[in-house]
Amino acid sequence: MDEFLRDISQNTIWRVVVPVGVLLVVTGLALLLRMIIYGRLHKWSAKTETKWDDLLIHDTRIASLLWCFFLGIFAAVHLAVVPESWDEHVASISPILLIVMGIYTGIIIVRILIDMYIVEVAEKTASPLDDMIMGALKWVIPIVAFFLGLVLILDLLDITKLESGVLPTVRTWLKVHGPPLGLLWGVGLALVLLTTAAIPKGIGKAVQRSRGDQTEEEVKKRAETLSGVLVASLQAVIIAVVTFMMLSEIGLNIAPMIAGVGVVGIAIGFGAQSLVKDIIAGLFILLENQYRRGDVVKIADASGLVEDINLRRTILRDMDGVVHSVPNGEIRVASNLTKGWSRVNLNIGVGYGTDLEKAIAVINRVGRELAEDSAWSAHILKPPQVLRVDNLGDSAIDIKILGDTKPMQQWAVTGELRLRLKKAFDEENIEIPWPHTKVYFGNAPEVSAPQNPKKA
Repeated sequence: MDEFLRDISQNTIWRVVVPVGVLLVVTGLALLLRMIIYGRLHKWSAKTETKWDDLLIHDTRIASLLWCFFLGIFAAVHLAVVPESWDEHVASISPILLIVMGIYTGIIIVRILIDMYIVEVAEKTASPLDDMIMGALKWVIPIVAFFLGLVLILDLLDITKLESGVLPTVRTWLKVHGPPLGLLWGVGLALVLLTTAAIPKGIGKAVQRSRGDQTEEEVKKRAETLSGVLVASLQAVIIAVVTFMMLSEIGLNIAPMIAGVGVVGIAIGFGAQSLVKDIIAGLFILLENQYRRGDVVKIADASGLVEDINLRRTILRDMDGVVHSVPNGEIRVASNLTKGWSRVNLNIGVGYGTDLEKAIAVINRVGRELAEDSAWSAHILKPPQVLRVDNLGDSAIDIKILGDTKPMQQWAVTGELRLRLKKAFDEENIEIPWPHTKVYFGNAPEVSAPQNPKKA
């Protein structure tokens, strides 16, 4: 082998041909292997329904292609015969290329993991914080990796060995503080993401075990409400603790800051008693399960759908689309219209000349038909039926109708029941009266009988 290399070194043509040939052969073999691997990956991903394997194939295409060329260049550089004055520069090419390719590949892998988290986890979580973190990491990690790679390359080229300048200071600082800061940042990020992804599942299982007679929809709404509040609170605590620890690591004295925060907290506590009241009230609302996100409630002179709830306030949206923000401390009575089950409570009037037994039979028949209709049976727990003759009014006899429905379905069922009752009453000639008023001004005019002239 040594004699072969000496023969090559004595021949200028072979000095060029052999490295180029090795470059082409190694690159070609690497490309062939890449084609086989990606062919199998495509067949495998076609059989799965998940998205992360498609992301893996798509995001690694360019990186794998560059690695094929890098292997060829690496092999060619090590077999190339160059002048002795070039040895030092040629020897540094491979490590520099390896650093560049390693950092680039690391960035690609991290971005794949980020995309996988966004697709598989973030889309299923209610907290927006993990989406914001993942979006920021897509830009922050390449920038940090670029500067770390630059420091490594400059260190490799002995530029950082200068006795003065910024680079040695940066290098020293990174060696001392870089690993602890990176560890704190990584642990904090992992805890935030773990909190976002794991706590809702844990709360969901806990609520499921203690569901009692609650429906599946109620269990889901309670789990979402509790997990939303708990996740947001824990995320705030984790971010605060990690931030203080990182500030301490870079040399800042956090003791005065913590003391200052404590003093400010005490001052706020004395001056913001209503805030403390709101938080305590919100805590009891959540613990007692008075209402949840997705319920329709009446609280503090406002009513509507609960869009959000936390320890301080409840957000409602009414039928007009108006959003009401209600401090929890202002809630004296909370009326939940959609907890457990809801009720159709309808009064319908019939004329005094109506056969009440016939009208009641028609109403009960229409209620049974509605409950047996496949389009409505899933929403009705108990068919609407007559409870009693409720009132003898000025112009109508009021009949009260009651029926049980699933939460939030009472309004739709009541509307459909009114429609069907009107059609049935028209078919049965049952009058739905309305108030009549006759107004006379002075004496009533005399009405003469019509005259029928005799035919000629």
